[in-house]
Amino acid sequence: MAWDADVAVVGAGAAGLTLAYRLAALPAPPRVLLVEAPDGPLRPPERTWCWWEEPGGEFDGALAARWSRVRVRGADGHPVDREIAPFVYKMLRSRDFERWVAARLAAAPSVRRVEAVVDEVRDDAGGAVVRGARAGRRPVEWRTRWAFDSRPAAALPPARTTLLQHFRGWFIRCAAPALDPSVAELMDFRTPRPDRGLSFGYVLPLSDREALVEYTEFSPGVLDDAAYDAALRHYTGTVLRLPPFRVLSTEQGVIPMTDARFPRRAGAAVFRIGAAGGATRPATGYTFAAVQRQSRAVAAAFATGRHPAPPAPYPSRALAMDAAMLRALATGRVAGAEVFTGLFRHVPAARLLRFLDGRTGVAEDVMVGVRTPVVPMLRTVAELPWLRRRPDRSRPPAPRPTAR
Repeated sequence: MAWDADVAVVGAGAAGLTLAYRLAALPAPPRVLLVEAPDGPLRPPERTWCWWEEPGGEFDGALAARWSRVRVRGADGHPVDREIAPFVYKMLRSRDFERWVAARLAAAPSVRRVEAVVDEVRDDAGGAVVRGARAGRRPVEWRTRWAFDSRPAAALPPARTTLLQHFRGWFIRCAAPALDPSVAELMDFRTPRPDRGLSFGYVLPLSDREALVEYTEFSPGVLDDAAYDAALRHYTGTVLRLPPFRVLSTEQGVIPMTDARFPRRAGAAVFRIGAAGGATRPATGYTFAAVQRQSRAVAAAFATGRHPAPPAPYPSRALAMDAAMLRALATGRVAGAEVFTGLFRHVPAARLLRFLDGRTGVAEDVMVGVRTPVVPMLRTVAELPWLRRRPDRSRPPAPRPTAR
């Protein structure tokens, strides 16, 4: 059969763009068809990705900011500051990432970019078929040897526990210097605690006057715009006591935090990548680093002629620990502010960040685990095998990897 391309990549968010870029960079690149949604509601709004890695990463030239120090602040206001060497906490805005990738794909003859609303991606005749519609509702169909689908799932898989990480952030510019650009404030728990779950502020300073300031909740349901804005006004005014400022732009998102099992395979030749393929860490919402690991592994498989199935983004042991943490938070057995503040206070920063990336061994996992409330966590671990995974009966907001 004559294929329209060797590989179809559906979706042009972090996962789709990264995979197309890495495939195009191979010495003998496959022919890639990158199918992205047209302007409109199916295209995600501008957003921000953050992650930690060693200095000198390939995206360093496109970063909005980077920090070698991070801070977590307890509900009592006491700060826990940590140097995170050998890592750096990095912030990348989607518009800059898209420009960075677009410049490289424009010089790659192996990649063809098209716009279409994709309705179906499935196995077909020894490969995959992608069906949808282009402008004017013109039907379109492509047949490829492999397909990688990054579109958000219509519903979450069955799970024992699901919370939503939902947030709204303001990019602000203060009238006077008021910020410390040398430290990223990852969690500031001086915010009102919701009835279930937890809340915190998040401050990424770009200079002594500019920052991304967010209000975040881990809870069962989202808020309306007025409630998010009220929470941000309280945080920036009453808590941070910032001088007068202008809101330059706003970002908002919802990330499901769930112990659901996300299938990375949708057929013999069809795979799911990104958040749709389980790249979001259940207990934190971080996604971008796992997307990079998956895309590198898929590209390496193509380079060596191996089967290109995306690997699991996190070890099974890390997912089991996340399932226990989510359940403990959802039931109120542990207080999230105390847990996260305690981890940053007592666990060496580099070890904790490796743990959050799923890159620690058993001994290090135990050393992190004993810094959590042991009795309620053990009770939760004992309970989990007896809990049923229940299907999600409502369509969740699309998972959008953003500033986590």
